[in-house]
Amino acid sequence: MKIRLPEHVRQIILRLEKEGYEAYAVGGCIRDTLLGRTPQDWDITTSACPRAVKELFSHTVDTGIRHGTVTVLFGRQGYEVTTYRIDGEYEDGRHPKSVTFTGELAEDLKRRDFTINAMAYNETQGLVDEFDGTGDLKRGIIRCVGSPLERFEEDALRMLRAVRFAAQLGFDIEEETRAAVLARSGTIAKVSAERIQMELVKLLLSPHPDMIQAAYELGLTKVFLPEFDRMMETDQRSIHHCYTVGEHTLCTLKEVPADKRLRLTMLLHDVAKPCCKTTDENGQNHFKGHPQEGEKLAGEILRRLKFDNDTRAQVCRLIRYHDDRPKLSPRNVRRAVSRIGAENMPDLFAVKRADTLGQSMHQRDEKLQYIRDYEELFHKIQREGQCVSKKALAIDGRDLIAMGMKPGKELGMMLDTLFEHVLEDPSLNTKERLSELAHKLDSRLI
Repeated sequence: MKIRLPEHVRQIILRLEKEGYEAYAVGGCIRDTLLGRTPQDWDITTSACPRAVKELFSHTVDTGIRHGTVTVLFGRQGYEVTTYRIDGEYEDGRHPKSVTFTGELAEDLKRRDFTINAMAYNETQGLVDEFDGTGDLKRGIIRCVGSPLERFEEDALRMLRAVRFAAQLGFDIEEETRAAVLARSGTIAKVSAERIQMELVKLLLSPHPDMIQAAYELGLTKVFLPEFDRMMETDQRSIHHCYTVGEHTLCTLKEVPADKRLRLTMLLHDVAKPCCKTTDENGQNHFKGHPQEGEKLAGEILRRLKFDNDTRAQVCRLIRYHDDRPKLSPRNVRRAVSRIGAENMPDLFAVKRADTLGQSMHQRDEKLQYIRDYEELFHKIQREGQCVSKKALAIDGRDLIAMGMKPGKELGMMLDTLFEHVLEDPSLNTKERLSELAHKLDSRLI
């Protein structure tokens, strides 16, 4: 089997071989190439010790020298070159207490997580596949190298990585590997929030974001996202719904583009429904106030998982307004846009559409038509340049001060009042007309 290596990778391997060392491209880059995908990174493993690697290449960075990794630079492009190693005892569910460098490729491949990530290749020896990774690629399964229990004891994040790879590749998790996740799921509590966040985002951005259901079934979300478990277990007896809150969420994840903010919004848009649930005398469930409560709860979850401030703010805003349904008129839509922000409206329409497609068929066509009409009114307002934010007012605080107003609370109240009038009648948004209106509202102005 012949694999075409990038030229820089080929040069690194040939240089190491010329000096008498072994060297191979290894891991995900081989997996992706065999699947016909374009690898994002090319990693190299070698029998050369880190010091030897540094001596052979003029531009290097000590990326993880303690664990045998040196980054070799070609211009701005970097390639991680790691010495064959055997990991010592894992004490924290993530890092080996020590590593021992070895001259045996097979020993290095044994420590890797899954068979599909434990293949190596160079042009001299061809493909090295000690654990039938190519067979697992053909079978479409995620299987641990060696004992799954040992692999997960070494690094508990590998359990979530198994789900993530299954979601990215459309594979199943092999039964023994799956059983080991069930047995060790609680140990994911040892993993940092930052590392869980990275895997969760990759899972959500995959072609199968609904595979988070597997993380639920395997007991992983119970540890790092217990709110999702409550959603999966909360029914929605309503004419508008045919799924539990969680099942509805899984459907909606598939209906938005693979964008981090949109997928996180759909994951959490109904997160407060379990705590807002009430049941009427007819046995119908209601979830009054869940968007507002969801905004708060989602903020707490995203903070717990160490998401950045911008992501939290954008996702929480979309959650707050995902169920907002103004009566469709130019006036009402202008007011909605002023509350939500024009920059958020395209995402909000995507969220609303996905939310509707995850519901029952009851009035689905009417609901989707409402969204189309809402969107068209928004675009019309945008095309006509109608004012929907105070920043777009034709008059500002300096103009009012020049007219005789003093800086302070009254000036701010005047701007608010003028903006309210413009939302009612966009034609008022000229400097002349707003000046006239300000004079009428405050006779003290000159």
